[in-house]
Amino acid sequence: MTPAADNRLRRPLAQAFAEVPAAWREVTDPFLASAPGQALVSFVDQRVRDAAVVYPDRVFRALELTAPQQVRVVILGQDPYHGAGQAQGLAFSVAPGQKKLPPSLRNMLKEVQADTGAASICRDDLTPWARQGVLLLNSALTVEDGAPQSHAGRGWELLSDALLAFVAARAEPSVFMLWGASAQRKRPLVEHGAKHLVLAANHPSPLSALRPPVPFLGCRHFSRANAFLDAQRPGVEPIRW
Repeated sequence: MTPAADNRLRRPLAQAFAEVPAAWREVTDPFLASAPGQALVSFVDQRVRDAAVVYPDRVFRALELTAPQQVRVVILGQDPYHGAGQAQGLAFSVAPGQKKLPPSLRNMLKEVQADTGAASICRDDLTPWARQGVLLLNSALTVEDGAPQSHAGRGWELLSDALLAFVAARAEPSVFMLWGASAQRKRPLVEHGAKHLVLAANHPSPLSALRPPVPFLGCRHFSRANAFLDAQRPGVEPIRW
């Protein structure tokens, strides 16, 4: 593994929490101070001390790139990619230069092109979306190498749920894209009357992307999001997908 591709978490998790941008600290600080927050920190730090390979190194990159007041779209993932050099702290996104894209990301970029009539501005790294106000948030923010969902149920979901509720309560009219059953269980957190648009479909994984009841491929969520934002926020540039 080259240094550029080494995305392992090495520092204490509390240090990552300390570097969360101030605008998000209203949510992350109380969680860190709570019993579940302290238990999560202890668990992740112990796994690192035990020489487990934990990803990613920039745990809160989604919060670093997209401030609460900038959020226009939220895309909710499950947990980071569990392969070397992939996860970078943004849901569904991988570090630049990957030889083979994860299948879910491939289907997302395929749907962008089919939906909007133009190729995505992204090939692998979804940072350009995040910089336009797309919050790419996973439910669990760390994972171990080769072991998907290995840090699920350890407390991360309490934090990601709080972040979702925080955004839904404070953001201007926004779009929440909930793909798959796990994400769709979060719907009660983000429904605030008719303020936001909630778009639900199957997960973009090849295992479900074409299945009923709402296939991901053909869902047209990207153009529907821009149409909603254009109607609710006149004069604001559409998201360049």
